[in-house]
Amino acid sequence: MDPKSLKEINEARRARRAVILVTDLTDGSDRVVRENDRVSGGLAEPVAKAFRSGKSGTVESDGRKHFLNVHLPPPRLVVIGAVHISQALAPMARIAGYDIEIIDPRTAFATPDRFPDVPLHADWPETVLKDRPFDPYTAVAAVTHDPKIDDIPLKAALDAGCFYVGALGSRKTHGKRVERLMAMGLAREAIERIQAPIGLDIGAASPAEIAVAVLAQVIAAFRSRGLAEEEKSRAA
Repeated sequence: MDPKSLKEINEARRARRAVILVTDLTDGSDRVVRENDRVSGGLAEPVAKAFRSGKSGTVESDGRKHFLNVHLPPPRLVVIGAVHISQALAPMARIAGYDIEIIDPRTAFATPDRFPDVPLHADWPETVLKDRPFDPYTAVAAVTHDPKIDDIPLKAALDAGCFYVGALGSRKTHGKRVERLMAMGLAREAIERIQAPIGLDIGAASPAEIAVAVLAQVIAAFRSRGLAEEEKSRAA
């Protein structure tokens, strides 16, 4: 591997950014492709698929074989609210391979007894985010029903380009949320990225069922990253 490529990969890992090391198996040359880089020719589609799947492998393009070595940051799920849904969601998310953490300033809810072995921040989200900012490989689920707790991290998630942003509440509740977020300076187009009501529509009723619906929606969002941009490019 070219030392320059190794340096780029290490820098991307520290910054939680996705890259692929593309090695030409014919001559051994390699280069690093970042997730939003434009890739021309026959490699464009295999590279896009590799970023979505996270799987490395050999592909053939334009008569040459390449090995795509994929380096994705571990996906992170941050739940705003130490509620019953969060208690069910935490173990499910870990089984699915997500790093999960809970943020809730209400110390009566955010306790190790209720969330054993889960990174727990019993503090206001804006305080936690100073040291642990969101990024494109973070999913954010706001489930407190309290604007004082939910609104700031929702705005932060949209500003950071989180791959998933969801919020608990009825359509009426969300309508008021939209007004508050617009007053905070967010454009309506950005706010439309929020999944609200949160979770896939599977008729979920109990906290555990809602947790299943949320996790399914998070996984779907993670695996479909970049598809909209690909479709636009093909249509152009």
